[in-house]
Amino acid sequence: MSTENEGNEGNAVPPAPSAPPVPVDTPAAASAESAPSGPSGDPYAAPAGDAARDVPPAPTGDVPPAPPGHPENTGHSGHPVPAPAGPPAQGAHPVPAGATGHYAGAPAHAAPAAGSGSWPPPQPPAMPSYATGGGSGSGWGASYHPEEPKPGGRRGGLVAAVLAAALLAGGVGGGIGYWAAERNDNDTGSTTVSASDTPADLKREPGSVAGIANKALPSVVTIEAQSGGGEGGTGTGFVYDRQGHILTNNHVVASAAEGGKLQATFSNGKKYAAEVVGRAEGYDVAVIKLKNAPEGLKPLSLGDSDRVAVGDSTIAIGAPFGLSNTVTTGIVSAKNRPVTSSDGGQGGKSSYMSALQTDASINPGNSGGPLLDARGAVIGINSAIKPADSGGGLGGSGQSGSIGLGFAIPVNQAKNVAQQLIKTGKPVYPVIGASVALQQDGTNGATISQDGVNGAAAITPNGPADKAGLKPGDVITKLDDTVVDSGPTLIGQIWTHKPGDTVKLTYERGGKEHTVDVTLGQRKGDS
Repeated sequence: MSTENEGNEGNAVPPAPSAPPVPVDTPAAASAESAPSGPSGDPYAAPAGDAARDVPPAPTGDVPPAPPGHPENTGHSGHPVPAPAGPPAQGAHPVPAGATGHYAGAPAHAAPAAGSGSWPPPQPPAMPSYATGGGSGSGWGASYHPEEPKPGGRRGGLVAAVLAAALLAGGVGGGIGYWAAERNDNDTGSTTVSASDTPADLKREPGSVAGIANKALPSVVTIEAQSGGGEGGTGTGFVYDRQGHILTNNHVVASAAEGGKLQATFSNGKKYAAEVVGRAEGYDVAVIKLKNAPEGLKPLSLGDSDRVAVGDSTIAIGAPFGLSNTVTTGIVSAKNRPVTSSDGGQGGKSSYMSALQTDASINPGNSGGPLLDARGAVIGINSAIKPADSGGGLGGSGQSGSIGLGFAIPVNQAKNVAQQLIKTGKPVYPVIGASVALQQDGTNGATISQDGVNGAAAITPNGPADKAGLKPGDVITKLDDTVVDSGPTLIGQIWTHKPGDTVKLTYERGGKEHTVDVTLGQRKGDS
């Protein structure tokens, strides 16, 4: 925008047209009635027409006329505007020769004529008059009536400068934005940022939870057990060997053990009928076998539960509340936790274990499923939970959810039991040949009972305890280095060994502590 004559008090400078002047037929020397109409109040707008005809002559007097023979103004920089001879049109404002900017319709960048730099142009009148008629609507600004100028003649220029700066900044920002968009997506110009890899291309580390689950799930089955009377439930198991043996809990398959039906469903949806190979009620371990087992079965690798440490990561896989192929994670929150659990109401019999405790979410239906370590190896069989609404018992037939207290049979024990069941169909239990109280009697340990089960002797004659000199009323407080606080704790610790193993028992008698070595005997089958 031009800022010429900003010092003219009260005369704001209108903007230059964005298009060239439109010629009219009225010559510059015509009367006021035939002159082109200009914008009222604009002292610099020239009448429309060719430059040679429409521009009024330069004033006489001290202002020398433009040299004759100069070319006509073409609107290009450096070309002066000629001063035609003759008086100016009546009422028209005289325009000095060589004037630039808005004079005579010349562009704002036109250079002054030669010799014009030594004299200043005269001050224009405050409100020049323009001829009427002859081009209403045909010349630029013919019908434009600007508002009266407001105080502060420089405001228009300042606003224009700010506007120009804003437009420039916007242009720069737009350019940067376009460049960034082009860099992000050369095809569409979109500013959306896309991930470089699609889900199909993602490769997870073998040791990640997703990697372990992806490898283990095809070897985990959901077991549906149904009794002859139509009752049953759902649990979990996992492939033990390539012959089709599945390892699970006894309480998962107990209802179908006598004339019932078993079905195992793999993660791919394929279903197979199964049958019970053997059950160990005391261990809560069972082995079933698939009928018409498919080829290519992949057994889960078994870890070493003795080497597990508190804080190790755990992954549990199962079918909580029938939701097959569910994966949860946690840690080993305790070891050697004495746990007594029922078998789901089957004759009131209980199982005992020195369990691995985990906070991985385990719910009804997870029973029999694998508890994996961070390598994907089985370290336990998920077997029992401590439900929130229980009266202190574990396991049972209740349907309460997990509160972060789950218990798994150590896999070293489960493996020994599975081998016995596959070989003979019956479990073998290590024993000391003595009955102990299962309820706390105020003492801190396992007290040898005064009477045995069903009237039998509390200490089996010529059994391991008898040979070691133990007597009814002795309180066993330790087995090796493990503290024994109750009868179930002692049973669970004994069952982590094999028949023939020698263990060291610490016991109290008459207020004195004694230590003795005991070689474990055995009992076959569930009594």
